[in-house]
Amino acid sequence: MMISRFFFPCPLPDSGEIELPDAQAHHALRVLRLRDGDPLVLFDGRGGELAARLQVRGRDAFAVRGEHHALERESPLSLVLVQALASGEKMDWIVQKAVELGVSALVPLQAERSVLKLSGDRAHKRVAHWRQVAISACEQSGRNRVPEIEPITGLREYLVSSAAAASRLVLTPVDGRRLASLARPEAALHLLVGSEGGWSDDELAMCRAAGCVPVGLGPRVLRTETAGLAAVAALQALWGDF
Repeated sequence: MMISRFFFPCPLPDSGEIELPDAQAHHALRVLRLRDGDPLVLFDGRGGELAARLQVRGRDAFAVRGEHHALERESPLSLVLVQALASGEKMDWIVQKAVELGVSALVPLQAERSVLKLSGDRAHKRVAHWRQVAISACEQSGRNRVPEIEPITGLREYLVSSAAAASRLVLTPVDGRRLASLARPEAALHLLVGSEGGWSDDELAMCRAAGCVPVGLGPRVLRTETAGLAAVAALQALWGDF
């Protein structure tokens, strides 16, 4: 039986029992239907995880501390997914699966042909939502470090940011190199994925001028929600822990 895992939003205390925040307590008692004495695991994103047992007092839930395990399930490949905004629930899917596949961070990108347009308060709320999606994916997949979901940015701003020091690949359906032909990156690797309408000519030109290496995924044109995840999985098989 799989033991339920919960992200603790503050640093875990070094001793004593731990009161679960309202959201985690509700999920444990009302959604998962856990009972008094059931095993669970807590992690706070700083590394490692804490084995514990649930203690129920009325509507409140507590974790009785067990042993702390210095377990890490992070990929040796530091891979950042730079994903152009996708419409509907596609971005939720992309964030969830990218975290499960082991990305170290995700940068949402406002591209020219993005159907979804976000700015101001709507953008802040959506990023906060994606961060919760990432936390849930860590709880499910066993990761003890939550990948950062960066604020939404434009392509030009991203290309001149501190990420310029990383190795960068841009997915394109034409004239792209095969992933297997590339040398293993010495530092972080950023993977740029276009929106539903693909990159514009100007965007591809900007990427090339900034040193991004065009890569392809075979002769078939993949949807944006497929392309990035397929490439992440392929890169994990080449240089990660697959």
